[in-house]
Amino acid sequence: MVSWNNLDTLKAFHELEQTKGDVVLKDVMAGEAGGERVKKYQMPMAEGLTYSYAAKKVNDDILEKMVALAKEAQLVEKYALLYNGEIINTGEKRHVLHQLTRGQLGDVVMADGVNKREFYLAQQMKIAEFAKKVHFGEIVNEAGEKFNTVVQIGIGGSDLGPRAIYLALENWARTNNTLKMEAKFVSNVDPDDIVGVLRGVDLAHALFIVVSKSGTTLETLTNEAFVKDALAKAGLDASKHMLAVTSETSPMAKNEGYLAAFFMDDYIGGRYSTASAVGGAILSLAFGPDIFARFLNGMAAEDKMATNPDPLQNPEMLAALISVYERNVLGYPTTAILPYSQALCRFPAHLQQAGMESNGKHVNRFGEPVNYATGEILWGEPGTNGQHSFFQLLHQGTDIVPLQFIGFRDSQNGVDVEVKGSTSQTKLCANVAAQIVALACGKDDENPNKCFVGERPSSIIVGQQLNPEALGALLSHYENKFMFQGFLWNINSFDQEGVQLGKVLATRVLAHDTDGALKAYSDMLNI
Repeated sequence: MVSWNNLDTLKAFHELEQTKGDVVLKDVMAGEAGGERVKKYQMPMAEGLTYSYAAKKVNDDILEKMVALAKEAQLVEKYALLYNGEIINTGEKRHVLHQLTRGQLGDVVMADGVNKREFYLAQQMKIAEFAKKVHFGEIVNEAGEKFNTVVQIGIGGSDLGPRAIYLALENWARTNNTLKMEAKFVSNVDPDDIVGVLRGVDLAHALFIVVSKSGTTLETLTNEAFVKDALAKAGLDASKHMLAVTSETSPMAKNEGYLAAFFMDDYIGGRYSTASAVGGAILSLAFGPDIFARFLNGMAAEDKMATNPDPLQNPEMLAALISVYERNVLGYPTTAILPYSQALCRFPAHLQQAGMESNGKHVNRFGEPVNYATGEILWGEPGTNGQHSFFQLLHQGTDIVPLQFIGFRDSQNGVDVEVKGSTSQTKLCANVAAQIVALACGKDDENPNKCFVGERPSSIIVGQQLNPEALGALLSHYENKFMFQGFLWNINSFDQEGVQLGKVLATRVLAHDTDGALKAYSDMLNI
């Protein structure tokens, strides 16, 4: 029997609270002992990745208590409920099925009268067949010419995940001659966004994917109308250039205004939808369905890692336990995600939505207020750029910000240059290694302005190269980490009521149904 209990009711959590201050990083990370610690406190992930947590404020005793917390909180059992099709999304009374888009971890899950794994596979096959026809010139524009660009129109999870993954693999695909079509993205209802994108697109040779589960998303429909107007002005038939990714019951489904429609459902939240048709359509068109399948294989492999009952062999579970320890025992509210890979330039933004939309909750699964902090405030930028902007605060500011580094031994393109005895990639890797130790150990100096206190905890995920499989494993790692965090905090990580109120008020503003402050701000903006 699985029990859903608040974090502060668990005996193991209170035992963890007693360990605050037990680990001094500048002591345990110094000298040869620090080297041995790095070798000890790491574990393998899928697809050749390694998760290292040596620079976190943990020791064997704390880890033992974390193992006890995972057991008492029944993290393994709760994950099993999710992938076996239980109603885990209590707020909306829905299944949570994003893992089924890339593999079958448990039982057959039936919903809406269909086998959901088979449903997701059918959509992937439909997308693959369509993409191949576009690439082989079987589906062409009105002039019989091949399409060379695909533009995704969506917002939130319909934009952030697919955009982050496309950018992460674009240069890899160019190097490996697998870039089939250039991809672009439009999300903001700000007209400057779509105008800027359309100015760089040859409309006659472009496909546009409109992504909206309901078919009624205001920002997306507004941008769709903008595109249709541009196509009409160019003398082009919009129905020959538009694709839909939507639900089977939306007004966009089986609509002659679209060249094709691919389906999603209510059991996959937008922030977890990159592995579904939401990401599958544009990524398969951009890179080819085989590359998208490799990405899914990486996700499936890491999903399986997350089933391991031992937190010390389960990277996602341990990362969640450490982050909850940092949030609820050490009192660190914010976490920086720092990929030392330019290809991952938008990956922190995607994780920001995935984590903060999932776990930004003030009530538990039963609607009762919680008496402890939940959620991480997530942010980040690629290194080494961040070193020359916000790292000053990370090193010497009054707040301690836990850090999550990501690094790769090899670049994606194999092109490098040697300057002053080392290559660009070597310099990049040297910087991330140096930052971990500098942040943890600090530096004493008689000049207070040059003194570094240290004690800034960090982890790092290291891989050989950022390729489709490694990227899939990386994304799965964070998705499952957020899930385990939610289980520990006893919150529902799979609804997002917090985004709704602003939408309701915006609708009132557009209908000129305002008073008080809402009217004053509307007047200020000339609405």
